[in-house]
Amino acid sequence: MIYDQFENLDKHSQWGIDFLERYAKFVKERLEIEQTYAKQLRSLVKKYCPKRSKDDEPRFTSCLSFYSILNELNDYSGQREVVAEEMGHKVYGELMRYSQDLKAERKHHLQEGRKTQQYLDQCWKHMDNSKKKFERECKEAEKSQLIYERLDNDINATKSEVEKAKSQLYLRQHMAEESKNEYAAQLQNFNSEQWKHFNVAIPQIFKNLQDMDERRTVKLGEMYRSFAEVERRVIPIISKCLEGMVTAAKNVDEHRDSGIVVESFKSGFEPPGDFPFEDFSQNIQRTGSDGAIGTPKTEGGKADPKHAVGRTKNKLWLFGKKPKIPPSIPPPSLPSFPSGHFHPPKFSTERIANHLSEMRNAKSKIPSFRTVKRGAPTLEDLSHLPPEQRRKKLQQRIDELNKELQKEMDQRDALNKMKDVYEKNPQMGDPGSLQPKISETICNMEKLRSEIHKNESWLAEVEGKHGSRSERRSSADVNHHAPHGRESPEGSYTDDHSQEHRSPPQPDPHEFDDEFDDDDPLPAIGHCKALYSFDGSNEGTLVMKENEVLYVIEEDKGDGWTRVRKQGGEEGYIPTSYVEITLEKNSKGAVTYI
Repeated sequence: MIYDQFENLDKHSQWGIDFLERYAKFVKERLEIEQTYAKQLRSLVKKYCPKRSKDDEPRFTSCLSFYSILNELNDYSGQREVVAEEMGHKVYGELMRYSQDLKAERKHHLQEGRKTQQYLDQCWKHMDNSKKKFERECKEAEKSQLIYERLDNDINATKSEVEKAKSQLYLRQHMAEESKNEYAAQLQNFNSEQWKHFNVAIPQIFKNLQDMDERRTVKLGEMYRSFAEVERRVIPIISKCLEGMVTAAKNVDEHRDSGIVVESFKSGFEPPGDFPFEDFSQNIQRTGSDGAIGTPKTEGGKADPKHAVGRTKNKLWLFGKKPKIPPSIPPPSLPSFPSGHFHPPKFSTERIANHLSEMRNAKSKIPSFRTVKRGAPTLEDLSHLPPEQRRKKLQQRIDELNKELQKEMDQRDALNKMKDVYEKNPQMGDPGSLQPKISETICNMEKLRSEIHKNESWLAEVEGKHGSRSERRSSADVNHHAPHGRESPEGSYTDDHSQEHRSPPQPDPHEFDDEFDDDDPLPAIGHCKALYSFDGSNEGTLVMKENEVLYVIEEDKGDGWTRVRKQGGEEGYIPTSYVEITLEKNSKGAVTYI
């Protein structure tokens, strides 16, 4: 029994509450660490996240994977915030509330114990006072008895003195008897209260304190478990974040990145053709070997060194100056032909000049990184861009203008409907108040139509040049082996001598006027099967799933994109390398390529 250890139990219960609050402080510091960690992770993600628009973002798989890792890391930091929040509400907050409840309960039990102890002390004081009173009365009675006996034995004492001493003795004896009875009652009461104190009240208070301490211990165990459960609940989501990072790492594709680089910087210009050989020795009298090709001379028969040097200096090479030939390799010699077997064709210097001019224009139109970085001014018709890039930008601009036009048309229709409602119900509003807005909308529609027509003309010009260049290239392939052919400035071969001094063909300005007036869908020229999935995030592209079958309505024009149509009628462009294409026999033969 520990009925006499009230003070020690008081100290132990106080220690238990202090320990609980100490653990609560530990949890608070832990959640503050989690909050700081999550905040720093979010700051890190924000620091390395791109700050440009989505159109300016690089499309390389390495960059996309890194951004995916940043997103997963951002989600991971969110889970750390969840851990901190759960610890704050379910552990730290619960511990602090329970600590307050324990303090109030402990205070109540200790007050009950002190009240019981005070009541027992009060009973003991009453008993002790009655005991002391009984002791005093007994001593006074004994003293009165001695006086009475002394006077009763004294022969000189009068009868009245003896009677007085006797009455005093009776009085003291009576008071002693009353004190005795009071002392006995107080003693019995004290013994009863003391038994109740040590056998009922104190054990009950100690039991309450014991229950309180056991509940505190159980609560600590629950909080330990909750502390671990908070971490364990976010482990699956954190695992998914880490798996997402691993998946992003696996999605890095070096071949696709290289293809994106090629697609981004592809100019659309054709490679320069071979320079024609110009024979200036036709009017020279051959002496010795007639099959040898003589050096060009002037009218007087002498070579013009300035003309030769100038022609060498002005020769334009694709990547700058002509590379020097190592001295160990001899220069190639000119072929000799037997006399009478070689008929040198006549070439015009004007065609060479046109060819060189075209190469210079092509070189000047290729944008450099330095020009882009410095923010060079762009022309409205985008003529500063290469043909393929210009075509894409113009198409994108036309799509955006069409969207704006559709918005204006919808707004005009809505205003007209509102005007009709106002005309039928004048109490709802004045129809004339809508006329300025309708006029403004119609004016905006006319401006947008003008812009669309202008951009469509530029687009038709680009596509016309691209088509004529492709036709000329195919013509060159067909006539490459033609005998006694002549190379034109555009790289094709012709037998027509009258074309030597002709200027390049000019496109008809009205050739493509009716190109965009036809709204009928393009016929399918084949079908394709998706080898990979494509998200279609760019404007004009089409979302495609793996193994999906699509209709081909326009072949790849050399830019790496094929125009297709879905079963539901949705059209758009997809990467040619992502699909397996089969063209119909009645269109261009049964051709299958990947």
